[in-house]
Amino acid sequence: DIIEVDLALSKDGVVVIMHDETIDRTTTGTGKPSDFTLSELRSFKLKAGHGVPTNHEIPTLKEVMLLLKDRVLVNLDKSYPYYEEAYQVLKETGTIKQGLFKSDVDYATLRNKYGNLIDSIVYIPVVRPSMDDAVARITEFNTKLKPYAFEITGFKSDTVSLLKTPALIKASGAKIWMNSLWPSLSGGHDDDKAVEENKPDETWGWLIAHGATIIQTDRPKQLLEYLRKKNWHR
Repeated sequence: DIIEVDLALSKDGVVVIMHDETIDRTTTGTGKPSDFTLSELRSFKLKAGHGVPTNHEIPTLKEVMLLLKDRVLVNLDKSYPYYEEAYQVLKETGTIKQGLFKSDVDYATLRNKYGNLIDSIVYIPVVRPSMDDAVARITEFNTKLKPYAFEITGFKSDTVSLLKTPALIKASGAKIWMNSLWPSLSGGHDDDKAVEENKPDETWGWLIAHGATIIQTDRPKQLLEYLRKKNWHR
């Protein structure tokens, strides 16, 4: 199983967990994470869903990885600008094999920016079927890097040709990651259809039938129940 966190960098170079570009919506502070040192960020409180301040502070990636060590994989979303810093945290906490790094850049761009670092991390290329070079990207990554998985996302139709050839992606043993978060990511096979319309076979089942071995969802409880009922999850 995998959980997602979003990364940002404080003014003094500490990797923290923050979804938005600013801290305005989710904390009692105002500005970008990079406007403040970690100590200053700690002075703000996280807000609950209804906007009321809590007693919780912005966590660091180090705290999260120590909490999750040996327990679950961690999708390090929005991490592309901070691979070096995030990798050092994983190295320090002994969690390198748990951190999943992703981006939608091609192989040459990735190698040029991060050199040999990409040989030391667990990497997932993000590929959109609408990319003119989608197949070429998959082939090159499979040949030169052998990623943990490929994230195939952003297809508005469920008839895209890339979905008909999952063997292309799995040639090097890579998993296939699909997103059921909302319709435009998965050709209409999304969480709301699975849960609100009670059509899990037409959504999560459809994704699995088209090669998905990882599904990103906002309904983890219901998805786990569905997978276990089908004997597809241990």
